[in-house]
Amino acid sequence: MQIRELNLKELFSAYEVVSQLRTELSYKEFEDLIYDMRHMEYKMFGIMERDVLITYAGVSVQTNLYHKRHLYVFDLVTDEKHRNENYGALMLEYLSDYAKTCMCKNIVLSSGFAREDAHRFYEKHKFEKVSYVFLKRL
Repeated sequence: MQIRELNLKELFSAYEVVSQLRTELSYKEFEDLIYDMRHMEYKMFGIMERDVLITYAGVSVQTNLYHKRHLYVFDLVTDEKHRNENYGALMLEYLSDYAKTCMCKNIVLSSGFAREDAHRFYEKHKFEKVSYVFLKRL
């Protein structure tokens, strides 16, 4: 097993895992969005088993007035064939170490209402529910 930053040549492998969570996302749209997010130093990390992507995390170091310098986790997805095998916990541990090396004060993420299993997972790993996310569709 290896945890490492993914490169742009591995986009299709990343998409195969991410699309299990983001089912409405086409590969073309995923690719376009990844390229658009490069300006924010968006990084893709993966847990690999023999060149097969098991867990994907898309993150960016950000700064704002309320979270200060923090690591924002946009997506954290483990391939459905490998859920409940501790890969998500391993990725969170890796991301915690990465955030510390980047001098972040927090790790921040948001999660949809209907994802109770994900919420239990994050709470088990010491994440707290501290705010609501509001969305206005245009």
